[in-house]
Amino acid sequence: MNQALPNSAAARDARYVLHGMSHLSTLRKAGPIVMTGGKGIFIIDENGTPYLEAVAGMWCTALGFSDHELVEAAVEQMRKLPYYYTVAHRSVQPSVELAERLAEIVPIQNPRFYFCLSGSEANDNLVKFIWYRNNIIGKPQKKKIIGRHNAYHGATVAASSLTGIPANHRAFDLPIHNILHTGEASFYHHGLPGETEDEFAQRRADELEALILAEGPETVAAFIAEPVTGGGGVIVPPATYHARIQAVLDRYDVMMLDDEVITGFLRTGNMWGAETVGMTPTTMTLAKQITSAYQPLAALVMPPEMYDALEQGSDEIGTFAHGSTYSGHPVACAVAVKMLDIIKSRNLEAHVAGVAARFAQRMNVFRDHPLVGEVRHAGLMGAIEFTADKATKAPFEPKGMFGRLLKDRAQEEYRLIIRTPGSGDCAGFSPPLIITEDEVDDLFDRFTGALNDVTDAYVRMGAKVG
Repeated sequence: MNQALPNSAAARDARYVLHGMSHLSTLRKAGPIVMTGGKGIFIIDENGTPYLEAVAGMWCTALGFSDHELVEAAVEQMRKLPYYYTVAHRSVQPSVELAERLAEIVPIQNPRFYFCLSGSEANDNLVKFIWYRNNIIGKPQKKKIIGRHNAYHGATVAASSLTGIPANHRAFDLPIHNILHTGEASFYHHGLPGETEDEFAQRRADELEALILAEGPETVAAFIAEPVTGGGGVIVPPATYHARIQAVLDRYDVMMLDDEVITGFLRTGNMWGAETVGMTPTTMTLAKQITSAYQPLAALVMPPEMYDALEQGSDEIGTFAHGSTYSGHPVACAVAVKMLDIIKSRNLEAHVAGVAARFAQRMNVFRDHPLVGEVRHAGLMGAIEFTADKATKAPFEPKGMFGRLLKDRAQEEYRLIIRTPGSGDCAGFSPPLIITEDEVDDLFDRFTGALNDVTDAYVRMGAKVG
């Protein structure tokens, strides 16, 4: 990364702005890449350089960076009513319409919705609502929520606690009380020698059951999972995993919290990631592609029995003492309604199904690469995991080194933006859903060039490959 010019936007940014998920001293010295435009699946920096965005921003710009229908929906609503609130017995038309439309397609019968701004906020609110609900129904000890190691559920205090990534806890005094973690669903990383995927799934279910029993089933309220782990490395669980997990949850009256923040709205090929992996959700949290990220919006989807407890508590206390200024924001909700229209009018599900086949085909080619340990994908979401030794799955030293070199080379030389989720030695892909087959080929042609360059450099360093 080059040193930013003194009066450039990058230098001014480095002087004033705190960025998340960044190495702060490096960013302060060099400044960020400042983006100023976009077209289709490409994002354009302040120098006019286009980059192919292979992860749809933060897994979220389903329709790319220049969809005029979404823009016009926002403009139209801005002219009608740019803002009003949905607390204290008020509402706005777009919020009502969005709730009705979502109720028709979510896999929860007679749902209720709470709208907020981000997946982090939705998961944070969910924790709060579960605790409230169990107090009201006479189960004040049933408060513990179990997440999984290596999962990501957000950046607020409660959502970061649900997250199972140690770096997200260190120095933040997290996780908070009543948040626990169990093993992730990665057979590649944690399967035992000779163990089948189904046996691994059963072992994970047994471990979850042992944790519930050790804590006391009367104290465990819920289990939270992404259908396909995103930030943890695009981990697709074994086919029987969720059925075996659900059997445990059913035995002990434990809710399944479905985090669809990344996987919702066709990312895995189906409307919901839960459909792709066979999950039966009690609740859902939605965000990101709900507006193609053109407006900040998230939704918490709850079943009638949860809503009924919230209403009962409101009767007992005199109010439901929760709310936020931007909940159900009319512009964001109007854009989300338009997003649902576009999914239908453009037959986006069929488009994703078609282009996902080419996506899978191009990804699977890398299985034979001497430094590739595993290739994982579901719909238009995938990852390529790199290893210093295919046979032993040994990591690179230092860990994350290969992935970092690959990401930098792809960006600087091939104008391709990828992510390095999970181990860090992993290339993650989640392109805008509007990507074409030719653009899929362009993406992986660029990636191949970067991978060949970094592999050659790795060999020149004296490393053995294969």
